[in-house]
Amino acid sequence: MIILGIDPGTAATGYGVIRIVNNSLSWVDSGVIVTDSSKSLHLRLLTIYEGISGKILEHRPQRVCIEEAFYGKNVHTTLVLGHARGVAMLAAVQAGCDVSEYTPRQVKKSVTGNGKAEKEQVEYMVKMILNPQCAQMRHDAYDALAIAMCDFYNMGRSALMKRE
Repeated sequence: MIILGIDPGTAATGYGVIRIVNNSLSWVDSGVIVTDSSKSLHLRLLTIYEGISGKILEHRPQRVCIEEAFYGKNVHTTLVLGHARGVAMLAAVQAGCDVSEYTPRQVKKSVTGNGKAEKEQVEYMVKMILNPQCAQMRHDAYDALAIAMCDFYNMGRSALMKRE
C-alpha cells in the first residue's frame, strides 16, 4: 500500500510518500511544492493542485492523508490555509483515493508518543523510522511524512477495532 501525506500551506505544501509492505514502513518520496508569493491566491492554489495531482499520478497512492487546519488567532491565515487543504483534497478525491484528516496533536502523538512534541522531535522520529534518502528536507516534508505515518498507525488501530 502507498500512502501520501500532505502538510498544506499556501507558501509551501509538504508531501511525503510511504510504502507499507508486511506491516513495515519505508520512505518513497518527499518534498515541498513551493508557490510564488508574488502571484495571486488562485494561481498559487493552482500550483498546489497541479503539484499534488502530479505526485498522485506518479505514485498512485491508495490513501491520502492531510493535516487539519490549526485554528490560531489570525482568522485570515486559517481561511487561506483552508483553500490549500481544499485543493489538495480535491486532487485526491478526483484520483479516487481514500482521504483522511488528522490534527497536529494526533500526528505528534502517533509518531513520537507525545501530542505536544516539538517539530525537532517529530523530525527525529521520522528520520529514525523511515531513513529518508534526502540530504536536506524542509520541516514541511518531514511533517507530511509524519502525517502519512500517523495514517498507517491509525489504520492498524481501525482494523483491530473492526475485528473485535
